[in-house]
Amino acid sequence: MKKLSSISLRTRVLTGAVAAAALSAGTFGAVSASADAPAAESRAAVKADTSNRHLQQTTHLTVDAASRAAQATLDAAERAGQRVTVAVVDRNGNTIVTLRGDGAGPQSYESAEQKAFTAVSWNAPTSELVKRLGSTPNLKDIPGTLFLGGGAPVQVKGAPIAGIGVAGAPSGAQDEEFARAGVAALTR
Repeated sequence: MKKLSSISLRTRVLTGAVAAAALSAGTFGAVSASADAPAAESRAAVKADTSNRHLQQTTHLTVDAASRAAQATLDAAERAGQRVTVAVVDRNGNTIVTLRGDGAGPQSYESAEQKAFTAVSWNAPTSELVKRLGSTPNLKDIPGTLFLGGGAPVQVKGAPIAGIGVAGAPSGAQDEEFARAGVAALTR
Protein backbone atom coordinates (compact mmCIF):
# COMPACT_ATOMS: atom_id res chain seq x y z
CA MET A 1 0.00 0.00 0.00
CA LYS A 2 1.35 3.45 -0.92
CA LYS A 3 1.92 6.05 1.74
CA LEU A 4 -0.36 9.06 1.58
CA SER A 5 2.67 11.36 1.16
CA SER A 6 3.76 9.51 -2.00
CA ILE A 7 0.41 10.15 -3.73
CA SER A 8 0.37 13.38 -5.71
CA LEU A 9 -1.50 16.41 -4.41
CA ARG A 10 -3.72 16.35 -7.49
CA THR A 11 -4.73 12.70 -6.87
CA ARG A 12 -5.49 13.44 -3.21
CA VAL A 13 -7.65 16.48 -4.14
CA LEU A 14 -9.56 14.54 -6.82
CA THR A 15 -10.08 11.57 -4.49
CA GLY A 16 -11.36 13.87 -1.76
CA ALA A 17 -13.71 15.66 -4.17
CA VAL A 18 -15.13 12.37 -5.44
CA ALA A 19 -15.67 11.12 -1.88
CA ALA A 20 -17.38 14.38 -0.89
CA ALA A 21 -19.62 14.27 -3.96
CA ALA A 22 -20.60 10.66 -3.26
CA LEU A 23 -21.34 11.45 0.37
CA SER A 24 -23.46 14.49 -0.48
CA ALA A 25 -25.32 12.60 -3.24
CA GLY A 26 -26.13 9.81 -0.80
CA THR A 27 -27.33 12.31 1.79
CA PHE A 28 -29.39 14.19 -0.79
CA GLY A 29 -30.94 10.94 -2.03
CA ALA A 30 -31.85 9.89 1.48
CA VAL A 31 -33.44 13.26 2.26
CA SER A 32 -35.28 13.56 -1.06
CA ALA A 33 -36.59 10.00 -0.82
CA SER A 34 -38.10 10.62 2.59
CA ALA A 35 -41.72 11.74 2.44
CA ASP A 36 -41.45 12.87 6.05
CA ALA A 37 -38.66 15.35 5.37
CA PRO A 38 -39.60 18.91 6.40
CA ALA A 39 -38.55 20.20 2.98
CA ALA A 40 -41.22 18.06 1.33
CA GLU A 41 -43.91 19.48 3.62
CA SER A 42 -42.97 23.09 2.93
CA ARG A 43 -43.27 22.84 -0.86
CA ALA A 44 -46.35 24.50 -2.30
CA ALA A 45 -48.50 22.44 -4.64
CA VAL A 46 -48.01 23.29 -8.28
CA LYS A 47 -51.23 23.69 -10.22
CA ALA A 48 -51.33 23.08 -13.94
CA ASP A 49 -52.78 25.78 -16.13
CA THR A 50 -55.48 23.79 -17.93
CA SER A 51 -55.89 26.53 -20.51
CA ASN A 52 -52.28 25.92 -21.60
CA ARG A 53 -52.31 24.78 -25.23
CA HIS A 54 -49.41 22.42 -24.46
CA LEU A 55 -51.52 20.29 -22.13
CA GLN A 56 -53.94 17.69 -23.36
CA GLN A 57 -56.60 15.89 -21.39
CA THR A 58 -57.01 12.19 -21.99
CA THR A 59 -59.66 9.67 -21.12
CA HIS A 60 -58.85 6.47 -19.26
CA LEU A 61 -60.89 3.43 -18.29
CA THR A 62 -61.40 2.91 -14.60
CA VAL A 63 -60.63 -0.49 -13.11
CA ASP A 64 -64.38 -0.94 -12.66
CA ALA A 65 -65.11 -0.22 -16.34
CA ALA A 66 -62.25 -2.46 -17.49
CA SER A 67 -63.51 -5.25 -15.22
CA ARG A 68 -67.07 -4.92 -16.58
CA ALA A 69 -65.78 -5.04 -20.15
CA ALA A 70 -63.60 -8.07 -19.40
CA GLN A 71 -66.47 -9.89 -17.70
CA ALA A 72 -68.85 -9.14 -20.59
CA THR A 73 -66.22 -10.50 -22.98
CA LEU A 74 -65.74 -13.65 -20.92
CA ASP A 75 -69.52 -14.12 -20.62
CA ALA A 76 -69.91 -13.90 -24.42
CA ALA A 77 -67.23 -16.55 -24.88
CA GLU A 78 -68.77 -18.83 -22.27
CA ARG A 79 -72.20 -18.53 -23.93
CA ALA A 80 -70.52 -19.74 -27.14
CA GLY A 81 -68.89 -22.62 -25.26
CA GLN A 82 -65.36 -21.21 -25.60
CA ARG A 83 -62.60 -21.18 -22.98
CA VAL A 84 -60.66 -17.95 -23.36
CA THR A 85 -58.56 -15.39 -21.58
CA VAL A 86 -59.47 -11.70 -21.78
CA ALA A 87 -57.05 -8.82 -21.25
CA VAL A 88 -57.86 -5.12 -21.07
CA VAL A 89 -54.97 -2.68 -21.44
CA ASP A 90 -54.86 1.10 -21.12
CA ARG A 91 -53.78 3.56 -23.82
CA ASN A 92 -50.13 2.93 -22.99
CA GLY A 93 -50.50 -0.84 -23.25
CA ASN A 94 -50.37 -1.45 -19.50
CA THR A 95 -52.64 -4.25 -18.34
CA ILE A 96 -55.62 -3.04 -16.32
CA VAL A 97 -57.31 -6.42 -15.85
CA THR A 98 -56.95 -9.98 -17.14
CA LEU A 99 -59.52 -12.74 -16.67
CA ARG A 100 -58.55 -16.28 -17.48
CA GLY A 101 -61.66 -18.35 -18.05
CA ASP A 102 -61.98 -21.85 -16.64
CA GLY A 103 -60.10 -24.24 -18.89
CA ALA A 104 -58.37 -21.57 -20.99
CA GLY A 105 -55.02 -22.71 -22.38
CA PRO A 106 -51.75 -21.52 -20.85
CA GLN A 107 -50.75 -19.67 -24.04
CA SER A 108 -53.94 -17.62 -24.00
CA TYR A 109 -52.88 -15.30 -21.18
CA GLU A 110 -49.93 -13.72 -22.98
CA SER A 111 -51.67 -13.84 -26.36
CA ALA A 112 -54.68 -11.92 -25.04
CA GLU A 113 -52.45 -9.19 -23.60
CA GLN A 114 -50.48 -8.91 -26.84
CA LYS A 115 -53.64 -8.68 -28.94
CA ALA A 116 -55.03 -5.95 -26.68
CA PHE A 117 -51.71 -4.06 -26.88
CA THR A 118 -51.65 -4.38 -30.66
CA ALA A 119 -55.25 -3.14 -31.04
CA VAL A 120 -54.72 -0.05 -28.88
CA SER A 121 -51.32 0.71 -30.42
CA TRP A 122 -52.72 0.96 -33.94
CA ASN A 123 -56.30 1.92 -32.97
CA ALA A 124 -57.65 -0.88 -35.11
CA PRO A 125 -59.03 -4.39 -34.71
CA THR A 126 -56.22 -6.90 -35.00
CA SER A 127 -58.00 -8.69 -37.87
CA GLU A 128 -57.61 -5.47 -39.91
CA LEU A 129 -53.96 -5.24 -38.94
CA VAL A 130 -53.33 -8.79 -40.17
CA LYS A 131 -54.30 -7.56 -43.64
CA ARG A 132 -51.62 -4.84 -43.46
CA LEU A 133 -48.87 -7.44 -43.05
CA GLY A 134 -49.02 -8.10 -46.79
CA SER A 135 -47.67 -4.64 -47.58
CA THR A 136 -45.68 -4.13 -44.36
CA PRO A 137 -44.49 -7.53 -43.13
CA ASN A 138 -42.04 -6.09 -40.61
CA LEU A 139 -44.94 -4.82 -38.42
CA LYS A 140 -45.00 -8.26 -36.81
CA ASP A 141 -41.45 -7.72 -35.57
CA ILE A 142 -42.45 -4.98 -33.12
CA PRO A 143 -42.01 -6.35 -29.58
CA GLY A 144 -45.15 -7.13 -27.62
CA THR A 145 -47.46 -7.25 -30.63
CA LEU A 146 -49.44 -10.14 -32.00
CA PHE A 147 -51.05 -9.89 -35.41
CA LEU A 148 -53.88 -12.37 -35.06
CA GLY A 149 -57.61 -11.66 -34.90
CA GLY A 150 -58.91 -11.15 -31.38
CA GLY A 151 -58.03 -7.59 -30.39
CA ALA A 152 -60.34 -4.58 -30.47
CA PRO A 153 -59.62 -0.97 -29.56
CA VAL A 154 -61.81 1.01 -27.18
CA GLN A 155 -62.26 4.50 -28.58
CA VAL A 156 -63.54 7.86 -27.39
CA LYS A 157 -64.07 10.44 -30.14
CA GLY A 158 -62.07 8.21 -32.50
CA ALA A 159 -59.01 8.08 -30.24
CA PRO A 160 -57.90 4.82 -28.61
CA ILE A 161 -58.13 4.75 -24.81
CA ALA A 162 -57.83 1.00 -24.24
CA GLY A 163 -57.64 -2.33 -25.98
CA ILE A 164 -59.41 -5.63 -25.34
CA GLY A 165 -57.68 -8.83 -26.37
CA VAL A 166 -59.09 -12.33 -26.38
CA ALA A 167 -57.28 -15.60 -26.97
CA GLY A 168 -58.27 -19.24 -26.79
CA ALA A 169 -61.17 -19.71 -29.21
CA PRO A 170 -60.55 -21.87 -32.29
CA SER A 171 -60.34 -18.78 -34.53
CA GLY A 172 -59.24 -15.19 -34.31
CA ALA A 173 -62.60 -14.17 -35.76
CA GLN A 174 -64.37 -15.68 -32.73
CA ASP A 175 -61.87 -14.11 -30.33
CA GLU A 176 -62.51 -10.74 -31.92
CA GLU A 177 -66.28 -11.20 -31.78
CA PHE A 178 -65.96 -11.67 -28.01
CA ALA A 179 -63.65 -8.63 -27.72
CA ARG A 180 -66.28 -6.51 -29.51
CA ALA A 181 -68.84 -7.69 -26.92
CA GLY A 182 -66.58 -6.20 -24.25
CA VAL A 183 -66.31 -2.91 -26.11
CA ALA A 184 -70.10 -2.83 -26.51
CA ALA A 185 -70.56 -3.36 -22.77
CA LEU A 186 -68.80 -0.05 -22.16
CA THR A 187 -71.49 1.86 -24.07
CA ARG A 188 -74.39 0.55 -21.99
